[in-house]
Amino acid sequence: MPQGGVSLTLMGQRFVALPEGVLYWPDEATLIVADLHLEKGSSFARNGTFLPPYDSRATLRRLELLISALQPARIIALGDSFHDVAAASRLGADECAVIGRMQQGREWVWVSGNHDPHPPQALGGTACDELSIGPIIFRHEPLPGAEGEIAGHLHPCSKIRSRARSVRRPCFIEDGKRAILPAFGELTGGLNIRNAAYSNLFGAPNSTRIHMLGDRQIYSVSPTQCRPDRRG
Repeated sequence: MPQGGVSLTLMGQRFVALPEGVLYWPDEATLIVADLHLEKGSSFARNGTFLPPYDSRATLRRLELLISALQPARIIALGDSFHDVAAASRLGADECAVIGRMQQGREWVWVSGNHDPHPPQALGGTACDELSIGPIIFRHEPLPGAEGEIAGHLHPCSKIRSRARSVRRPCFIEDGKRAILPAFGELTGGLNIRNAAYSNLFGAPNSTRIHMLGDRQIYSVSPTQCRPDRRG
């Protein structure tokens, strides 16, 4: 198991949040990752905004290293794995080969997202709108009132301030009943957990936990320590 993770419990099930921004379920040997947004760079380039064109390669390389270390029996990709409906067709041969290697000898599930409502069948794996395993349900977009839910979509991040500086990092947010994962993709941004989009998903701050990604470990903080982003 990679170092620096933090254990969390959802509906009685133990998971480990890792500083790489993924969630691991030891009892099910399952690795959960959200919002790869493959080929985001090429998608923006088609519209005249030029970003570094290596985002898919970098994202897949980081994921391949994690899979090599953990050797999970199952991978669940929580939607928006591809930045648009044509993204898979723009992947290079090397990137497709990496996906094929990662799938060898294990179950791979593509959960559909708003960016990729129909994950490509040509890349292997199984596609679904959502997936239930025991008391846990995996979907892309979190639903108000849901329990036992693990989702992505919102790209949560948190900001804390010390005397010297402010730090803004991707994070996990959970309350023992549901968890939202940070985005894993190389060019993905983040939505501050103080944004109103989270207000109908989580209850009182004293029941909600924030796990910020550090370079080598997770840092757990209280929501009351987190600050909104500056506006304007």
